Amino acid sequence: MDAVNDKPGLRERKKQRTHAAISDAAIALFLEHGFNQVSVAQVAEAAEVSKRTVFAYFPAKEDLVVHRLADHETEIARVVRARPSGIDPLTALREHFLRGLRERDPITGLNDHPQVRRVHQMILDAPSLVGRMERFKTGSERALAQALRETAGTADVTARLAAVQIVAVHWALAQDNAERLAYGEPADARYAGAVADAEHAFALLENGLRHLGPDQ
Repeated sequence: MDAVNDKPGLRERKKQRTHAAISDAAIALFLEHGFNQVSVAQVAEAAEVSKRTVFAYFPAKEDLVVHRLADHETEIARVVRARPSGIDPLTALREHFLRGLRERDPITGLNDHPQVRRVHQMILDAPSLVGRMERFKTGSERALAQALRETAGTADVTARLAAVQIVAVHWALAQDNAERLAYGEPADARYAGAVADAEHAFALLENGLRHLGPDQ
């Protein structure tokens, strides 16, 4: 009975291992040869699976890279939902981004681990990956707008416009940091400037988004 009940768990672990093997093989090939120079067939061969299996786990070639950021697509929305009572959404997001800078969270762009830096560089150099990241950005905006409506009572149009602005600021700050590090600037050297830029950006947001409650 226990063996039968464990089969779904075994299947799931096998799927996870296959997913990881394909992803690891793809990233290794992309970093060595360039994203545009590697085919899905080459990824399948390196991962020792069929091309059909690759597409079963990753519907598009770009997903082989972007999936590693998938958990971050709704991160900003999760911060708004999890904020302590009495803390407004913008303050919670500001503190979260500054903490990410201190901890060198790759999503802030301020992480100069060699592989992280090379992945950022690869994304910047591949138009199709940049385009795929734009879809990622749109998903973040939708999730944040919903979080503002549901946790702060923000009116629909205000929530949508605020989400676009907030996500754009996060995106611009992270991209600037990533570009600087991708071209050789150390994270520690960039840190003070990254904090100053973040403080300035959130101060600008506060001028128009100070109140995101139901009266807006």
